[in-house]
Amino acid sequence: MKKEEIHLEDIQRILFGEAPPIFLLEVFIRTVLTYIILLFVIRWLGKRMSGQVTIMEMAVMLTLGAIVSTPMQVPERGILQGVILLLCAVGFQRGISLLAFYNHKFENFTQGKPSMLVKDGVMQLEQMQEDRISRQQLFAELRKENIHNLGAVERVYLEASGLISVFKAPKPKMGLMTLPPDDKEILEALGSEHKSNNGEVVLMACLNCGMVKPQSTDGSCHDCGKDNWINAK
Repeated sequence: MKKEEIHLEDIQRILFGEAPPIFLLEVFIRTVLTYIILLFVIRWLGKRMSGQVTIMEMAVMLTLGAIVSTPMQVPERGILQGVILLLCAVGFQRGISLLAFYNHKFENFTQGKPSMLVKDGVMQLEQMQEDRISRQQLFAELRKENIHNLGAVERVYLEASGLISVFKAPKPKMGLMTLPPDDKEILEALGSEHKSNNGEVVLMACLNCGMVKPQSTDGSCHDCGKDNWINAK
């Protein structure tokens, strides 16, 4: 459309576009048919499409959205063309999944693989940087599991689907607190409780990675090289 053909007072063009008003009824019919077909396609793709999705499944979902929009709204395009494209997208996804089932390397390439964020109460900073996971994002996930410090964690994995899996340590120990630093009341309560039970704080936790060392030991953290410590709780 040329710019001289655009007028703000052209209400019919704004509401109906260049198609006649009867095309609204056709859009409704197209939408209903496409929606029903899409339901069958998603059902065919499996339960994973309605839950946390992998990289390949996300790509298929975006592709499906792009495919169904044109047959629903453009009068020059028929529904059959969209159906064929849907079947091609589904066949491609099913074929990729089958290949990934038989080939582990291909599965890691297309689906991704889990990565370790915490090991024995210590944050794996290089991996967190690679996965673009901040400390506060990690701590938020740990707080959901009612974990107050890293010493209670054996492993934390970032799954290929984006979910975070937490495995608690069989024997929790002291470590870096995961509670928000602004919540002074709970921090003081836990600190006083710890001192009443043990007499004095004997361990220090690295603020950068969570590594724990005896209070009497001087120097920087041998895991991350930083020299910023806080009382372990």
